[in-house]
Amino acid sequence: MHTPHTLRLRGREFPPGDFAVMAVVNRTPDSFFDQGRTYGFDAAVRAVDEAVRAGADIVDIGGVKAGPGDTVDAAEEIRRVAGLVAAVREAHPELVISVDTWRAEVGEVVAEAGADLLNDTWGGPDPRLAEVAAAYGIGLVCAHAGRAAPRTRPHRVGYDDVVAEVVAHVTMLAERAVAAGVREDAVLIDPAHDFGKNTWHSLTVSRRLHELTGTGLPVLVAVSNKDFVGETLGGLPVSERHAGTLATLAVSAWQGARVFRVHDPASARTALDAVARLRSLSRTAPTGT
Repeated sequence: MHTPHTLRLRGREFPPGDFAVMAVVNRTPDSFFDQGRTYGFDAAVRAVDEAVRAGADIVDIGGVKAGPGDTVDAAEEIRRVAGLVAAVREAHPELVISVDTWRAEVGEVVAEAGADLLNDTWGGPDPRLAEVAAAYGIGLVCAHAGRAAPRTRPHRVGYDDVVAEVVAHVTMLAERAVAAGVREDAVLIDPAHDFGKNTWHSLTVSRRLHELTGTGLPVLVAVSNKDFVGETLGGLPVSERHAGTLATLAVSAWQGARVFRVHDPASARTALDAVARLRSLSRTAPTGT
């Protein structure tokens, strides 16, 4: 067990024991969750405003659907996200803005526009992204996607020990990022549930998340309404995965996860506040009570 790091983004501190809510706002017409509800520019701005009112500490802006779909090149991704980042930066000077991208050219444009964090959910396919984060003094999420190419779903993926593989990969990426000049207190790791993993793998990662938090690096979990939640509960559709999402968030928080990427920041904040209170009481309760 390593000493937990304090996470610092945009002058804000998120020390060990604190839980930060990261709200998802996608400028995509084909998002698996909202099916394009926030694709329009004004709709996306309103969604950010609503997320801030709901208690989000971070807003994660995305311009490319994670799964297979229409081709979105770097120019189109920039068109979707750069102006939104600039508008959000102006409207919410204190808000931590994250951008979900694996492309260095996109990272550079959004960093110029005011982003504070680059969320590379695909596990480092472009090492230059870390160099961008270093050059602009912003944060980087180092994830594990089983070395899958962006926007692909590998068939019959297997691991000798999925958690050991995740820990090895994300810590390697984190060390590489720090060596490239990214601030150590601005690096997060993410096991990336369902990315290069089947439901059993994602459940195993959730059950053994303490092995990731034990590295001392701040852990981000992005489990909101994902397929493994639905499959675990008997094949529930996206619209019925909310309760399972909250349960998984609570289990993750209890094991020390710090940042929680969600579609419903208000409910997440309530659930995480409950976990924080329970953890506080567990540390102060007399023996035998």
